Amino acid sequence: MKTSKQISLVLGSLILFFSAQTVLSQKYNVNKNASSIKIEGTSNIHDWEMVAEDFKGNLNVEVNDGQLVAITALDFTVVAESLKSGKGGMDKNTYKALKTDKNKNITYQLNKVKEIDCTSKTRCIVSTSGYLTIAGTKKPVDIVFNAHINGGTITLSGNQDINMTSFNVKPPSAMFGTITTGEDLNIRFQITFSK
Repeated sequence: MKTSKQISLVLGSLILFFSAQTVLSQKYNVNKNASSIKIEGTSNIHDWEMVAEDFKGNLNVEVNDGQLVAITALDFTVVAESLKSGKGGMDKNTYKALKTDKNKNITYQLNKVKEIDCTSKTRCIVSTSGYLTIAGTKKPVDIVFNAHINGGTITLSGNQDINMTSFNVKPPSAMFGTITTGEDLNIRFQITFSK
Protein backbone atom coordinates (compact mmCIF):
# COMPACT_ATOMS: atom_id res chain seq x y z
CA MET A 1 0.00 0.00 0.00
CA LYS A 2 2.77 2.38 1.01
CA THR A 3 4.80 1.41 -2.06
CA SER A 4 1.95 2.18 -4.47
CA LYS A 5 1.55 5.64 -2.88
CA GLN A 6 5.26 6.29 -3.31
CA ILE A 7 5.13 5.16 -6.95
CA SER A 8 2.13 7.44 -7.58
CA LEU A 9 3.96 10.36 -5.99
CA VAL A 10 7.08 9.75 -8.09
CA LEU A 11 5.03 9.40 -11.29
CA GLY A 12 3.10 12.57 -10.49
CA SER A 13 6.35 14.47 -9.91
CA LEU A 14 7.79 13.19 -13.19
CA ILE A 15 4.66 14.23 -15.12
CA LEU A 16 4.83 17.72 -13.60
CA PHE A 17 8.55 17.94 -14.35
CA PHE A 18 8.21 16.94 -18.00
CA SER A 19 5.11 19.08 -18.61
CA ALA A 20 7.03 22.06 -17.19
CA GLN A 21 9.84 21.35 -19.63
CA THR A 22 7.59 22.10 -22.62
CA VAL A 23 8.04 25.83 -21.85
CA LEU A 24 11.34 26.63 -23.53
CA SER A 25 13.42 29.74 -23.04
CA GLN A 26 14.98 30.78 -26.34
CA LYS A 27 17.29 33.58 -27.49
CA TYR A 28 17.02 35.25 -30.90
CA ASN A 29 19.14 37.88 -32.68
CA VAL A 30 18.11 40.42 -35.31
CA ASN A 31 18.19 39.24 -38.91
CA LYS A 32 18.99 42.55 -40.66
CA ASN A 33 18.30 41.22 -44.16
CA ALA A 34 14.73 40.32 -43.21
CA SER A 35 14.01 43.51 -41.22
CA SER A 36 13.05 47.10 -41.98
CA ILE A 37 12.69 50.31 -39.98
CA LYS A 38 11.28 53.50 -41.48
CA ILE A 39 10.78 56.90 -39.89
CA GLU A 40 8.03 58.97 -41.50
CA GLY A 41 7.57 62.69 -40.98
CA THR A 42 6.17 65.86 -42.45
CA SER A 43 7.44 69.27 -43.48
CA ASN A 44 5.88 72.51 -44.68
CA ILE A 45 6.60 71.33 -48.26
CA HIS A 46 6.15 67.54 -48.40
CA ASP A 47 6.17 64.34 -46.38
CA TRP A 48 9.48 62.53 -45.98
CA GLU A 49 10.93 59.25 -44.75
CA MET A 50 14.22 57.88 -43.56
CA VAL A 51 15.34 54.25 -43.53
CA ALA A 52 17.61 52.70 -40.90
CA GLU A 53 20.47 50.79 -42.51
CA ASP A 54 22.46 49.63 -39.48
CA PHE A 55 20.86 48.11 -36.37
CA LYS A 56 21.13 45.17 -34.01
CA GLY A 57 19.20 43.60 -31.16
CA ASN A 58 18.26 40.48 -29.26
CA LEU A 59 15.08 38.92 -27.99
CA ASN A 60 14.57 36.36 -25.22
CA VAL A 61 11.25 34.54 -25.18
CA GLU A 62 9.49 31.60 -23.62
CA VAL A 63 7.60 29.34 -25.99
CA ASN A 64 5.15 26.60 -25.04
CA ASP A 65 4.43 24.07 -27.79
CA GLY A 66 5.27 26.62 -30.50
CA GLN A 67 3.24 29.45 -28.95
CA LEU A 68 4.70 32.61 -27.42
CA VAL A 69 3.96 32.77 -23.68
CA ALA A 70 6.51 35.34 -22.43
CA ILE A 71 9.11 37.87 -23.54
CA THR A 72 11.82 38.15 -20.91
CA ALA A 73 14.17 40.56 -22.70
CA LEU A 74 14.17 42.81 -25.77
CA ASP A 75 17.00 45.21 -26.60
CA PHE A 76 17.40 47.12 -29.83
CA THR A 77 19.95 49.61 -31.15
CA VAL A 78 19.96 51.75 -34.31
CA VAL A 79 23.12 53.56 -35.40
CA ALA A 80 21.81 57.13 -35.67
CA GLU A 81 23.91 58.07 -38.70
CA SER A 82 22.64 55.00 -40.57
CA LEU A 83 19.30 56.80 -40.98
CA LYS A 84 19.13 57.74 -44.67
CA SER A 85 16.61 59.81 -46.62
CA GLY A 86 18.35 59.74 -49.99
CA LYS A 87 19.05 63.46 -49.61
CA GLY A 88 22.45 64.32 -48.15
CA GLY A 89 21.44 67.77 -46.90
CA MET A 90 18.47 66.42 -44.96
CA ASP A 91 20.56 63.61 -43.49
CA LYS A 92 23.20 66.09 -42.31
CA ASN A 93 20.57 68.31 -40.64
CA THR A 94 18.99 65.25 -39.01
CA TYR A 95 22.30 64.09 -37.54
CA LYS A 96 22.89 67.60 -36.17
CA ALA A 97 19.43 67.59 -34.54
CA LEU A 98 20.10 64.12 -33.08
CA LYS A 99 23.49 65.30 -31.73
CA THR A 100 25.17 62.26 -33.26
CA ASP A 101 28.62 63.63 -32.44
CA LYS A 102 27.86 62.71 -28.81
CA ASN A 103 24.99 60.22 -29.15
CA LYS A 104 25.88 57.56 -31.70
CA ASN A 105 22.90 55.28 -31.11
CA ILE A 106 19.13 55.27 -30.70
CA THR A 107 18.19 52.50 -28.28
CA TYR A 108 15.14 50.69 -26.97
CA GLN A 109 15.05 48.45 -23.90
CA LEU A 110 12.01 46.47 -22.80
CA ASN A 111 10.94 47.07 -19.22
CA LYS A 112 7.75 45.03 -18.88
CA VAL A 113 5.29 42.99 -20.94
CA LYS A 114 1.79 44.05 -19.93
CA GLU A 115 -0.16 41.53 -21.98
CA ILE A 116 0.26 38.86 -24.66
CA ASP A 117 -2.96 38.20 -26.54
CA CYS A 118 -2.57 35.33 -29.01
CA THR A 119 -5.13 35.23 -31.80
CA SER A 120 -3.66 31.94 -33.03
CA LYS A 121 -0.80 29.62 -32.13
CA THR A 122 1.67 31.63 -34.21
CA ARG A 123 0.30 35.20 -33.99
CA CYS A 124 0.04 37.42 -30.91
CA ILE A 125 -0.55 41.06 -30.01
CA VAL A 126 1.93 42.20 -27.36
CA SER A 127 1.51 45.26 -25.12
CA THR A 128 4.74 46.50 -23.56
CA SER A 129 6.42 49.30 -21.69
CA GLY A 130 10.06 50.16 -22.14
CA TYR A 131 12.64 52.91 -22.50
CA LEU A 132 13.53 54.72 -25.72
CA THR A 133 16.70 56.83 -25.82
CA ILE A 134 17.07 59.43 -28.59
CA ALA A 135 19.81 62.09 -28.69
CA GLY A 136 20.80 61.17 -25.14
CA THR A 137 17.32 61.62 -23.67
CA LYS A 138 15.75 58.49 -22.17
CA LYS A 139 11.95 58.36 -21.93
CA PRO A 140 9.39 55.66 -21.04
CA VAL A 141 7.26 54.49 -23.97
CA ASP A 142 4.33 52.10 -24.33
CA ILE A 143 4.45 50.06 -27.54
CA VAL A 144 1.93 47.56 -28.88
CA PHE A 145 3.20 45.28 -31.64
CA ASN A 146 2.35 42.10 -33.50
CA ALA A 147 4.48 38.99 -32.96
CA HIS A 148 4.55 36.22 -35.58
CA ILE A 149 6.35 32.94 -34.93
CA ASN A 150 7.42 31.07 -38.04
CA GLY A 151 9.70 28.10 -37.40
CA GLY A 152 13.02 29.47 -36.18
CA THR A 153 12.08 33.15 -36.52
CA ILE A 154 9.96 35.67 -34.65
CA THR A 155 8.89 38.87 -36.42
CA LEU A 156 7.79 41.92 -34.43
CA SER A 157 5.89 44.53 -36.43
CA GLY A 158 3.97 47.71 -35.78
CA ASN A 159 4.30 51.46 -35.65
CA GLN A 160 4.90 54.04 -32.95
CA ASP A 161 4.23 57.78 -32.86
CA ILE A 162 6.79 59.96 -31.10
CA ASN A 163 7.26 63.68 -30.63
CA MET A 164 10.79 64.91 -31.28
CA THR A 165 10.62 67.78 -28.82
CA SER A 166 9.78 65.40 -25.96
CA PHE A 167 13.29 63.96 -26.52
CA ASN A 168 14.79 67.45 -26.58
CA VAL A 169 15.31 67.22 -30.36
CA LYS A 170 14.71 70.41 -32.31
CA PRO A 171 12.96 69.51 -35.59
CA PRO A 172 15.49 69.87 -38.45
CA SER A 173 15.17 72.73 -40.93
CA ALA A 174 16.83 73.57 -44.24
CA MET A 175 17.26 76.39 -46.73
CA PHE A 176 17.83 78.96 -43.98
CA GLY A 177 14.68 77.90 -42.16
CA THR A 178 12.35 78.09 -45.16
CA ILE A 179 11.85 74.30 -45.00
CA THR A 180 10.78 73.12 -41.56
CA THR A 181 9.86 69.63 -40.40
CA GLY A 182 6.98 68.76 -38.11
CA GLU A 183 7.82 67.59 -34.62
CA ASP A 184 5.70 64.41 -34.80
CA LEU A 185 7.15 61.23 -36.30
CA ASN A 186 5.89 57.74 -36.97
CA ILE A 187 8.28 54.81 -36.69
CA ARG A 188 7.23 51.77 -38.75
CA PHE A 189 9.07 48.56 -38.01
CA GLN A 190 9.15 44.96 -39.09
CA ILE A 191 11.99 43.30 -37.26
CA THR A 192 12.77 39.62 -37.70
CA PHE A 193 14.73 37.76 -35.03
CA SER A 194 16.37 34.40 -35.78
CA LYS A 195 17.83 31.72 -33.50
